[in-house]
Amino acid sequence: MLKENLSKVESDIRMACKKCGRDRSEITLIAVSKTKPVNMLQEIYDERVRDFGENKAQEICEKYGQLPDDIRWHMIGHMQRNKVKSVIDKVCLIHSMDTYRLAEEINIQAKKHRLVMPVLLQVNIAGEQSKSGVAREDALLLAEEVSRLENLRIEGLMTIAPFVENPEDNRIYFREMKQLAVDIKRKNLDNVSMEVLSMGMTGDYMVAIEEGATMIRVGTGIFGERNYGKV
Repeated sequence: MLKENLSKVESDIRMACKKCGRDRSEITLIAVSKTKPVNMLQEIYDERVRDFGENKAQEICEKYGQLPDDIRWHMIGHMQRNKVKSVIDKVCLIHSMDTYRLAEEINIQAKKHRLVMPVLLQVNIAGEQSKSGVAREDALLLAEEVSRLENLRIEGLMTIAPFVENPEDNRIYFREMKQLAVDIKRKNLDNVSMEVLSMGMTGDYMVAIEEGATMIRVGTGIFGERNYGKV
């Protein structure tokens, strides 16, 4: 079943790329594996997927040593400052940097490990009270402040769009994210690149690709519904 699910997602990605004149190689598929057991991740790994996303630092730490070491782990969930030190040497990208205090802690822990940590600035593009992320109007200021930290680098932006029945309803938000990335890139800030746009999930990733996403985060579409009772 997982193989068939992945095949359907892959087909959709290629269809969306064809529709907007993009190459499949421009899109990184992140298999969102939160709450899922290691054997399911291994099955998707065996289908040549190497990028996996987790919402909790604890799950990354638990799964990290049980799976092949060429997996690229993405921290995509809300990040508590006291959890940074547990994943700083395990993840390839933190998608959810949304405050200066969090950026400061990432910088401290990255310095201890003598690395420069790639991060994405999480933007609450729809202004939903239930979602984390910096407000659109404050994103540039936060990018400017974080750009002065030596041991992290902003690679782009991330957003979690509203849950909608019709994916087209989120097109406006994906378009605004793309424009925001363009606006920030024009500032030519040190340690800030806008090469990555992490947006689009199971319900709307095709629209996100059409509007410029370079990373999509697909969980249910690959692994099926999550069992939160096991978390």
